[in-house]
Amino acid sequence: MAEFSDEAEVTRLRKRDARVELLARRRSLSGPTRAVAAGRVQAELVTLVRRLRPRRMTAYVPVGSEPGGADLPEVLRAALPADAELLLPVLLTDLDLDWATYTGPGALIAAGRGIREPTGVRLGVAAVAEADLVLVPALAVDRVGRRLGRGGGSYDRALARVPEATLTVVPLHDGELVEALPTEPHDRRVRAVVTPADGVRTLDAGPGAPQGVAPHTSAGRTRGE
Repeated sequence: MAEFSDEAEVTRLRKRDARVELLARRRSLSGPTRAVAAGRVQAELVTLVRRLRPRRMTAYVPVGSEPGGADLPEVLRAALPADAELLLPVLLTDLDLDWATYTGPGALIAAGRGIREPTGVRLGVAAVAEADLVLVPALAVDRVGRRLGRGGGSYDRALARVPEATLTVVPLHDGELVEALPTEPHDRRVRAVVTPADGVRTLDAGPGAPQGVAPHTSAGRTRGE
């Protein structure tokens, strides 16, 4: 038992060290660099949304140095079909995620951990299971879809409710798609990432290919075309 406990502790320490390094790298990015990256990530996601036309999707409000820019929800809402829903997370006291419909920047409030949340009717933690497209934050993702979050486990719980075939996408800065990340049994994989330089890239995240996205795409085009 001690051997397994020691191995788990090593993994947790590796995750902690990776988070420190990745957060420091993000903080070092200049304002103009972040703005350019946000514009490119938004453009790629808009192209994806317009192509897939999801009836329900989830996103979040990026804060600080997170990729995508604080206006990402508004950009996505404008790209969705008129009758589609955009859900944003509401952090619960146990760090699980509830969901509410995004209706505009005026209907967001400041919440814990620096995040902004929608003020609308809460739809329950299972609402994410009905989404056709799920955006997930992370500090890094590796080439088989393992993601490194901030350590609260909120999105691992949410992803556990998402059907395997649903397209899950993580916006990243360039350099945050890495070869391998430390992982624990509760960690959930994602299907794709979007970066400023390379656009949307699908990953080898397990059986069953995600629907509607070609491998290694940028603005909806297969790389190399």
